[in-house]
Amino acid sequence: MQQPDQSAQYTPTKTEFDVLQVLWQYGPSTVRFVHDKLNEHKEEVVYTSTLKLMQVMKEKGILNRDESNMRHLYSAVPQEEQVKRTMLSRFVDSMYKGSPSSLVLALLGDDQTSAEELRKIKGLINTMQKP
Repeated sequence: MQQPDQSAQYTPTKTEFDVLQVLWQYGPSTVRFVHDKLNEHKEEVVYTSTLKLMQVMKEKGILNRDESNMRHLYSAVPQEEQVKRTMLSRFVDSMYKGSPSSLVLALLGDDQTSAEELRKIKGLINTMQKP
């Protein structure tokens, strides 16, 4: 069984990531709540599909389920930043041959970067360069 909270290698599927995002944003939630939130942002999904997905995620160790109440509450096991960091690292490795600078150049070279975003990026770079 995979232990995503202890593994930097954990990368969720698209549908698992959608569920995790709801749980990270709203905290422990029922299947019904997660299902309703998912349906706000995408094509209608059948409730039983959401239920089965969350049950499988619990079996895989990705979700915890609190059964102490009538309503079972699910919560995410892996931390949001850890999962996003792993996903970004894999993306940079596969799309930009592991080069963060190539990714940044691609992002900034599309003329859609606002002056405010550029200011934030410059600030981050200046912060990183300080000893």
